[in-house]
Amino acid sequence: MGLLGAIEAGGTKFVLAVADHDYNIIARTEFSTLDGAKTLDQVIAFFDQFDEIDAMGVASFGPIDINENSNTYGHVLDTPKPGWAGYDFLGRLQAWRDIPYYWTTDVNGAGWAEFMTGAAKDVDNMVYLTVGTGIGAGIVSNGRLLAGDGHPEAGHIIIKKHPQDTYQGRCPFHHDNCLEGLAAGPAIEERWSTSAKELPDEHIAWEIEADYLAQAAVNYTLILRPEKIVFGGGVPHREIIFPLIRAKFAELLNGYLPVPELAEYIVPVENGDNAGVLGCFYLAKGLL
Repeated sequence: MGLLGAIEAGGTKFVLAVADHDYNIIARTEFSTLDGAKTLDQVIAFFDQFDEIDAMGVASFGPIDINENSNTYGHVLDTPKPGWAGYDFLGRLQAWRDIPYYWTTDVNGAGWAEFMTGAAKDVDNMVYLTVGTGIGAGIVSNGRLLAGDGHPEAGHIIIKKHPQDTYQGRCPFHHDNCLEGLAAGPAIEERWSTSAKELPDEHIAWEIEADYLAQAAVNYTLILRPEKIVFGGGVPHREIIFPLIRAKFAELLNGYLPVPELAEYIVPVENGDNAGVLGCFYLAKGLL
């Protein structure tokens, strides 16, 4: 039996790996993201070492076109990342080697790993929300990644500002009432002139952050009715955030719907930094 390939394509760095069909990693590398052509040159050079790759999972920063009926399927869409807007990422891989590829977003890759072997492995419906440089969601509904005409952009939902928050937000599209624009890591740092890591647990920053993430969790609960909401990314590394989110969630939902015990419903990731690569392997094997 051959091998599985994984490409975790981040806006800052790429992580590449090869594993056997039992997900034992044979080789792994990472490097800084350059423009599309130069980055894919390095990707192909790495995978050229392996002749027996049966399938590959590709989880890319976005926005990307995942609609197989679209003329730009497999392309990176309108991104400010230099050398990537309109780049035919998937097409370059297909021209290199004719194998099955699972083409999806970076957050879907990590979310699928949490669904398969992480915090949501015991459910069929979940939302995985990453809160870091940006905010994105991987949504699994009835055991399948959710997608419509494109992939969800659940980080850009409209939320209500906290009464003590005077920050104007970073999102150039939705200004001061966008989840990502108010609650992603760069927004925290810009608002308080220090990184989230440096803010003490008692700082009001965490009450404000929890309010925004709880609003998101309530919206996802009402629309998607998941069995679990999993938070990943750098910001939720701070443990104080989870009891604050759960308390505010309970206040906002106000008993309207039955949900599981909140300590089991709103939870942190379990796969950590390996989630993206693992998700790629799982998605690749599912093609075979």
